[in-house]
Amino acid sequence: MIETTSPVPTSWPFREAERVAQRLARTGKTAALFETGYGPSGLPHIGTFMEVARTSWIRHAFTALTGLPSKLLAFSDDMDALRKVPGNVPNQDMLRGFIGQPLTRVPDPFGTHPSFGAHNNARLRAFLDSFGFDYEFASSTEYYGSGRFNAALRAVAARHDAIRAIILPTLGPERRATYSPFLPLHPRTGVVMQVAIEAVDVDAGTVTWRDPDSGTGYETSIYDGAAKLQWKADWAMRWFALGVDYEMSGKDLIDSVRLSSAIVRALDAEPPETFTYELFLDQNGQKISKSKGNGLSVEQWLSYAPPESLGQFMFGSPQRAKRLYFDVIPRATDEYIANVEKAAQEADPRDNPAWHIHAGDIPQAAPSPVPFGMLLNLATVVNAETPDMLWGFIHAYKPDATPRTSPFLARLVDYAVRYYQDFIKPAKRYRAPSETERAALEDLAASLRVLPEDADADTLQTLLYDVGKRHDFAALRDWFSCLYQVLLGQSEGPRFGPFIALYGVAPTVALIEQALSREAAEPA
Repeated sequence: MIETTSPVPTSWPFREAERVAQRLARTGKTAALFETGYGPSGLPHIGTFMEVARTSWIRHAFTALTGLPSKLLAFSDDMDALRKVPGNVPNQDMLRGFIGQPLTRVPDPFGTHPSFGAHNNARLRAFLDSFGFDYEFASSTEYYGSGRFNAALRAVAARHDAIRAIILPTLGPERRATYSPFLPLHPRTGVVMQVAIEAVDVDAGTVTWRDPDSGTGYETSIYDGAAKLQWKADWAMRWFALGVDYEMSGKDLIDSVRLSSAIVRALDAEPPETFTYELFLDQNGQKISKSKGNGLSVEQWLSYAPPESLGQFMFGSPQRAKRLYFDVIPRATDEYIANVEKAAQEADPRDNPAWHIHAGDIPQAAPSPVPFGMLLNLATVVNAETPDMLWGFIHAYKPDATPRTSPFLARLVDYAVRYYQDFIKPAKRYRAPSETERAALEDLAASLRVLPEDADADTLQTLLYDVGKRHDFAALRDWFSCLYQVLLGQSEGPRFGPFIALYGVAPTVALIEQALSREAAEPA
């Protein structure tokens, strides 16, 4: 490892990178192989982004720690059988005729690629490329068919009984009776056969089995793509064959990691370093599922916020379950902006999420002078239909900010209008103030009238605190809840002082007067 005078950063990608560095020191390797896996029976999703992004951050931290080369292998399990027809693709009747076939032998229902597996592999690569990830793509079909796995498959055949002994205790009686790590492809139909293996000939490199429908016996080569391995054995064989040093996976695969690691040890090798991350939850606290279609997609997120905000959300607390729904977008966006601003003041920003998101090349200043949450508040007040409705206020607040000079801000303005129209506007619910709140709002309006129009955000925030303290609120947060609920029709928001500075002192007074008169005319 490279000697450094500064301490090793404590952020989780560096902690994981240290484990990889220690592994290489122990094994004598001089380059690290990171892997992520992908099941191409469906399209890339937000979990795909998360796994590749997080692994990329660890890989970059590894480079920063050691200076050693590394590679990220994005491995597609495209030799897996088509188990069911996805509900979101065309030509479903055609696909039903290929159930059980390897995905790379199933015709492409979209008609654009040689196979369904090839179609989804292309989507995966385009997806990863759109984010600028540095990776090497790998196809299970190609690796099996080219003979690249042959030596490892021979090792699996030689340890056939030991591997069965690892897996059998985890299976029910019916599966135990037929389980083998090998799945021969039917020489006539091409179907991936899950059948009892009657004999394994290590020297010949074959398995003997019987077609359960016809009773016909076959002796099939285990080499060159004529057979593949069951999932857990396949994962272990891949680790063993390629010398994978690191792979992360979700909480739902804890048992698979344990069993695959045991199989690698049965092959007289050391399994990779692994990391278990928690799964995402939807708005109801249920696990996000591709088949259910609940939660939030990458495309949906990127309709309302920049990619950096998605990286910020993925960075925090990977071993804690988090709700992944539309309402997390504004906070993640503003956390990203704040972290970029903070990084500029740090002597060593390597524990800052922005350092990882930008692979060490952090922007020199905050990408936006206006937080996203404040833009949403502004859009709420002016009932924004177009970005132009916000730019007049922004220019009065920051005269040098224009779409040309602040392109990131310009993107945020567009996102804010879209987010407001789709989520905030339909949910706006104004409530009447209590007597205490009414008195405080009248006090605030009177106090604002004597301030200059260019009063700064700190002055305005202090004024808000002073007004709140002058009135009989059980807690000061109740006063700020009143501001959002009575004036903006929403439950919460960012600091209100900076919002007044952006919106303007006089318009805020008018907003208060409008709210008080409205409530007086239409009591709740």
